[in-house]
Amino acid sequence: MKLGKIAAAFAGTLFMTAASIAHAETELVIATVNNGHMVEMQKHTDAFEKANPDIKLKWVTLEEGVLRSRVTTDIATKGGQFDIMTIGMYEAPIWGKKGWLTELNFSDDYAVDDIFPAVRKGLSAEGKLYAAPFYGESSMIMYRGDLVEKAGLNMPNTPTWDDVEKIVKGIHNPDEGVYGICLRGKPGWGDNMAFITTLANSYGAQWFGEDWKPQLDSPEWEAAVTFYVDLLTKYGPPGSANNSFNEILALINEGKCGMWIDATIAASFVSDPDQSKVADVIKFAQAPSKKTAKGKNWLWAWSLAVPASSKKTAEAMKFLEWATSKDYVNYIGENVGWGKVPTGTRASTYENPKFLEAAKFASAELEAIQSANPEDSTFNKSPYVGVQFAAIPEFQSIGVAVGQQMSSALAGKVTVKEALAKSQTAADRTMKKAKYY
Repeated sequence: MKLGKIAAAFAGTLFMTAASIAHAETELVIATVNNGHMVEMQKHTDAFEKANPDIKLKWVTLEEGVLRSRVTTDIATKGGQFDIMTIGMYEAPIWGKKGWLTELNFSDDYAVDDIFPAVRKGLSAEGKLYAAPFYGESSMIMYRGDLVEKAGLNMPNTPTWDDVEKIVKGIHNPDEGVYGICLRGKPGWGDNMAFITTLANSYGAQWFGEDWKPQLDSPEWEAAVTFYVDLLTKYGPPGSANNSFNEILALINEGKCGMWIDATIAASFVSDPDQSKVADVIKFAQAPSKKTAKGKNWLWAWSLAVPASSKKTAEAMKFLEWATSKDYVNYIGENVGWGKVPTGTRASTYENPKFLEAAKFASAELEAIQSANPEDSTFNKSPYVGVQFAAIPEFQSIGVAVGQQMSSALAGKVTVKEALAKSQTAADRTMKKAKYY
């Protein structure tokens, strides 16, 4: 080849390379949880990529406990594995304040004021929004109305735990393959402890006193956890200590649990005839109370955030604005079904006649979400913000340790008193080390 041709070929190669770089696709790595609405979002990757041809999405879908561990380690070490993380109302304000997350600023069309104030506040620090809610939730009762009616019983809209125990006992029929109640037992600060904390709140318990000293060895905690263990031992399915959201959802949808107290977001799954064999008989009520109604139902939002370590902030913001917008809700409603849209974040969703017609759970869900108050969630005054968690960095390790003890008590490996004593010791050690007192 002559020198001129070689030069021309080389120049052409350079031109093609430059053109390729100019049109290179940006890959966003998204860490998310394996919950139904997140799985549904992944099915619509093509819709986002078609509207944004220069961006490709790569999903890393993990079980809830694994997700929490992976994203916490990555962001604390500035590992940079993820461009977008799925986090919640515990992590967002703490990490945002530390400078680990990118502040979110959306266009006016996004309508940030449409997001429920308590959810927006829970994802903010010092007035800055650090995570965009994909779906929000409180907790409530989901139960089989046919079984309750057959037993000649009635479920009040705002029952007590005594009401619940009576109903659970009446509908428990393991010989027919139906257990009275299913509750979380798998250890984790956001797993079994999310539910157990709301139960304990209703008994008048709290994580910490106003002096920040742990209160896990209190009579209120012992009464609440004893009730929990007894209820599941008598009327729950075998292996409850291993059950989390997805395991119980499968049991409910197969008709094997008469009652479930868990995230309101589950309502869209248990009432979906495409997923649930008992969708037509599922009914809803508010979370039970005991000594108090304060803190009886949690408040949470699975949300999307951009770690400060990401080099693809602009592209990540495009995805966040798409996935958490009113337009996304409408897109899912029109293309998948109005009973299957992500809920619990925007007031406009509950003003939409199409959603209200399709979602028989809408009013119960909204009532639960609006009644949860993270700033006043315990019978006696507490120094922390949060319903099912305490919004301090140390809570994650404390919650994990206590969750393991509660699961052991449920499995019969230790007594409730022993589990709480060990929990108190672990929490006390952590708080002293952090110099809270």
